Amino acid sequence: MWQRRAFLKAAGAGFAASLMPRQALALEQSELVFASAVQTASGSYGAVLLGEAGDVIAQVALPDRGHDVTISAKAGRGVVFARQPGTFAVVFDPSGQAAPVTLTSPAGRHFYGHGVFSPDGKLLYATESDFEAAQGVVGIYDATDGYRRMGEFPTYGTGPHEMLLMPDGVTLVVANGGIETHPDFGRAELNLDTMDPSVVFIDRRDGTLVGQLRLDAGLHQLSIRHMAIDARGRVWFGCQYKGAPSDSPQLVGHASMEGEITLLELPAETLAGLRNYVGSVAASRDGATIAVSSPEGNLLVAIDAEGRRPVLVDSLRSGCGLAPDGSGFVASSGLGALVGLAGAEREARQFDFQFDNHLLRIS
Repeated sequence: MWQRRAFLKAAGAGFAASLMPRQALALEQSELVFASAVQTASGSYGAVLLGEAGDVIAQVALPDRGHDVTISAKAGRGVVFARQPGTFAVVFDPSGQAAPVTLTSPAGRHFYGHGVFSPDGKLLYATESDFEAAQGVVGIYDATDGYRRMGEFPTYGTGPHEMLLMPDGVTLVVANGGIETHPDFGRAELNLDTMDPSVVFIDRRDGTLVGQLRLDAGLHQLSIRHMAIDARGRVWFGCQYKGAPSDSPQLVGHASMEGEITLLELPAETLAGLRNYVGSVAASRDGATIAVSSPEGNLLVAIDAEGRRPVLVDSLRSGCGLAPDGSGFVASSGLGALVGLAGAEREARQFDFQFDNHLLRIS
């Protein structure tokens, strides 16, 4: 989701002129723009840019299912990553003036669905798997040279998923889910008995490990997947539990570069509603509130970051994608709904395509 002025600046002066009249009007009337991977009614895959009223401003086709999107105002490009264990990422021009470029992961690697640009837009970092060694890596791509893959460094764990850039602009934080997969076995999880999830902080300049945090050993089947950063620079994370269905461990917590990692004590009813699965995590614009979603439990929860307690619990069938807007959060669903959440207020739009797991906001 972009502020409109920042979006226009990134897309270039020709963007509005390249749009059809209806698309141009939608952009003119939108203060906010959302980005998400989708599946169309015909079964094909793509990514869309939507105005806050729900009008489609631009779209790009994908060869298969996408997962998350990242966009750099400095690079003037966006990237859609394939869903794990996909081997493609599509670089697109939001203005539509340059043809999309498809990146292919090198032999022995696959994407994990997430990535981030450097602050200057010159480098793209992607979470990947060295699947023969069952180790995570961060692939490094040169955005100034056709997204040539320059190299990689380790994530110091297995099954890396979401990756964020910390406010210092130097440190990457990676959620190592701890789960081994291999393309020969699709999405099968191969090491549930020996999982080792962690949150790691890595210096993006040379791949040096800054810090690695793990939960208690008894929670080794609590796969850490998605993250957001609050106003204090703490990294909030959501987990997916791979142990016995009858267990009910806490699923949301936060970590810090100072070495703290802790789980939140959610109320029993709220925790049960998440059904051992958090699909997305987002921070409000001011970083004071954290939202988590569970498409398995059809549940959306907003948490006061300082008070460490839920302030809003709502339901949305197959709801997963989350992004902040001006007054709260926006959630998307795998059934095509886009819902605004702001206290008791709730507005919804319905589309003829299905949203994938994530929504994007870039200031």
